[in-house]
Amino acid sequence: MDLKDQLKNLFPEHEESAEPIKEKSDIWLQDEPIICKYEKRKGKPITILEGYNGANQDFKKLAKEIKKMLSVGGSFKDEKIIIQGDYRTQIMQLLKDKGFKVKRVGG
Repeated sequence: MDLKDQLKNLFPEHEESAEPIKEKSDIWLQDEPIICKYEKRKGKPITILEGYNGANQDFKKLAKEIKKMLSVGGSFKDEKIIIQGDYRTQIMQLLKDKGFKVKRVGG
């Protein structure tokens, strides 16, 4: 007996939803890809996102969401998001899930 069967026994009146609820993004999506690149500054790895041509508030919201999801530090300056550490794959997957086009640059 797996977990689904156990849950059905506990809650027989519950109907399982077939499609997941997709939240609508309040961030403006652009046609051009966001550039995701990796650098080392003072020997420490960082991930840089650039190329977003929307409003600064949207980009700051996106930066905050990325930092919160990865539990890392970072900043937003000069129309770039700088994240501490090499998190290109996780950030690119998050942006693709939100509907952005992402281009990986460097190694």
